[in-house]
Amino acid sequence: MSAFDHPFFVHALLAGTAIALAAGLVGYFLVLRAQVFTGDALSHVAFTGALAALAAGVDLRLGLFAATIGVAVLIGVLGRRGRADDVAVGSILSWLLGLGAFFLTLYTTSRGAGHGTAGVSVLFGSIFGLSGGQAGVAVLVGAGICVAVLLMARPLLFASLDEAVAAARGVPVRVLGIAFLVLVGACAAEATQAVGSLLLLGLLAAPAGTAHRVTPRPYRALLLSAGLAVAEMWTGLGLSYAVPSLPPSFAILAVATAVYTGVLALGRPRPWGAAAVA
Repeated sequence: MSAFDHPFFVHALLAGTAIALAAGLVGYFLVLRAQVFTGDALSHVAFTGALAALAAGVDLRLGLFAATIGVAVLIGVLGRRGRADDVAVGSILSWLLGLGAFFLTLYTTSRGAGHGTAGVSVLFGSIFGLSGGQAGVAVLVGAGICVAVLLMARPLLFASLDEAVAAARGVPVRVLGIAFLVLVGACAAEATQAVGSLLLLGLLAAPAGTAHRVTPRPYRALLLSAGLAVAEMWTGLGLSYAVPSLPPSFAILAVATAVYTGVLALGRPRPWGAAAVA
């Protein structure tokens, strides 16, 4: 019997592919715009939002999306021209981490100690536990994020490389920056169910970081980031299926880290410049 004969693996593969594509595209711009810390912050926000939803007795996904998108908008509004400000992000993050601990305590004490495993699931993900319906939602959300990123890719690239000139030429830099952060928040919320909030940053940053080091061409690097994320997702799932004691989230991130480390060991990144954008 092959892996594809098991519904849980098929669901994980479908959801994982969509999530990886979205993470690869979003992660490219996170790295390009030097907003990786924002991605890290939103991964922690996902933990708080999920625990808040569980404590309130509502669907976990409602808390995930409400928290990550809401905080993403807040970060964009507080930042200059829609860009995240590290001081604001750090302040919001410290407060929300405290809230996450509070909601975890509230949930476990009000609903029984047996529910303590919910926090572990949110932190490390449970991609092999996704139902067909959850996998379908992941595919739809991932596809929506991918389409949105591709539609705004050209102006977002312009604003990322030369914000002042982009603004002078009429690009709505602030609105674009906030819209991008909303996509980061949505991606963080959906990907949390696959790799967990604690390991989410690796899926956002590792494939994109690898692509940046391989080629200076923006669109080529964007597609490479997405392709690497999908390949690493598939490889991680395959390894976890072959070795049941290997958690899928760990396997996925281990592969992503190994690829980045290998590329890093080969040499220095190619410099960005006007020729690279042409």
